[in-house]
Amino acid sequence: MIHRLFSEPLRANTQVALDLSATNEELNAAIYGNYEAFNAYITKKIGHKIGFGGYLEHRVIYESYENFATESADFRNIHLGIDFWTKVGTPVYAPIEGVIHRFQDNPGPGNYGPTLILYHPEENIYSLYGHVSGEDLAHLEVGAPISAGQVLCHLGKPTENGGWPPHLHFQLIRDMQGFQGDYPGVCSQRDLDFYAHNCPDPQSFFKNRPA
Repeated sequence: MIHRLFSEPLRANTQVALDLSATNEELNAAIYGNYEAFNAYITKKIGHKIGFGGYLEHRVIYESYENFATESADFRNIHLGIDFWTKVGTPVYAPIEGVIHRFQDNPGPGNYGPTLILYHPEENIYSLYGHVSGEDLAHLEVGAPISAGQVLCHLGKPTENGGWPPHLHFQLIRDMQGFQGDYPGVCSQRDLDFYAHNCPDPQSFFKNRPA
């Protein structure tokens, strides 16, 4: 059995699809280049619901950060996970059982901040949780078992999560490629084929599984 990520099921009355793509004409540099404006935009869009979306979404917002530039003079701007936007401190539950693979703080503007990665042996896949609270990492141990439905972490503050409005970055990864406590959450268009395969749609994690 799979457990939901949040305390409330993600249904029509509790969630809203959020479009942060390059084709969204409501977004511009004046909004996504300013935390207060971007946070106000997100808050207005989601209201009291959880905003979600972003898998393989082309986002211009990453071009505001130098760490997303590549050696080929383009940007990593294709989002590889699903984001869930809601309040600081919101608890996140482990969807299925696994073990703690790695965890670490990934600081810097636009980065994950505190990050937790689980390995799920039965599915032979990893799940990554980015932008969580640093306090959640304090007592973790690599290899420790995690049960489905166990409180795994909480959403972190902007001051520790890379400067983003509060949200969870949830991503599936087939092959960690040697990364420890981190893995790219955004890729460039030229690398999309590889990453789309290595990081399958997170909705597949929940599809056809009882909640």
